[in-house]
Amino acid sequence: MTEQTIIRILKTFIILGICLIVLGHSLLAGNYLGDSMGVHGIMISAACIAVGVLFSLPTKIYLTILLMKIESDLTAQNKQS
Repeated sequence: MTEQTIIRILKTFIILGICLIVLGHSLLAGNYLGDSMGVHGIMISAACIAVGVLFSLPTKIYLTILLMKIESDLTAQNKQS
């Protein structure tokens, strides 16, 4: 896979993770599942938040490292020119 394809996939995971975090928070804050399902509703909301964090944080770290590498390569090319 090319770097552009990897970056596109990682950005998709970041967006999906943020959406899951927002969904979990709205389920907890809005008392949609907490009142009707009790502890199981809270567990479902917490699971949404946990999966969202798992999707978003590692991909952000990898993208940051990848973009720093690309920037250092461009800086090295500019110094050679």
